[in-house]
Amino acid sequence: MPPYTIVYFAVRGRCEAMRMLLADQGHSWKEEVVTMDKWLQSPLKASCLYGQLPKFLDGDLTLYQSNAILRHLGRSLGLYGKNPREAALVDMVNDGVEELRSKYVTLIYTNYETGKDDYVKALPSYLKPFDTLLSQNKGGQAFIVGDQISFADYNLLDLLLIHQVLASGCLDAFPLLSAYVARLSARPKLKAFLESPEHVNLPINGNGKQ
Repeated sequence: MPPYTIVYFAVRGRCEAMRMLLADQGHSWKEEVVTMDKWLQSPLKASCLYGQLPKFLDGDLTLYQSNAILRHLGRSLGLYGKNPREAALVDMVNDGVEELRSKYVTLIYTNYETGKDDYVKALPSYLKPFDTLLSQNKGGQAFIVGDQISFADYNLLDLLLIHQVLASGCLDAFPLLSAYVARLSARPKLKAFLESPEHVNLPINGNGKQ
């Protein structure tokens, strides 16, 4: 039995970065898919620490909060930078990803129809910090921090991929970010996952908007 279990809804949502990480690192995991009926009618929600999913099991360790899960995987799989300096930068990047993801989630679930145009107009200013960070690391030809992949790379990659669905040309003004997405997506195990039915057939969000 795989040591990892992801308990989540049938969407990519806040779990796709951890799925990409596990797939790319060659680890298997079990999915426990929760329907909305089960979520609303069973004791599952009340049993979750913060009353929300995802829930992540690593052996006898149970974790909630998607970024805590990513950091745990980063520490346990050596994906947290090579030293304290790099770890601090990885944390900074991941916090930036979370900030933009929160803006995206608010758009998708609260004001997609009326807010999308303004969001897309503002998107270059949201993406610029990641472009700047990338350019400062080996001329943008490597990872977001250092010379080895980190959990923040997977989280950033997921964020950029879903924004390319939202606004297909959003990276046109950022050739380094565009090349970064292409480069990471071409990693053999990650490429196989991104082309798999498990990824392709799963909606990005729970309300059909993307």
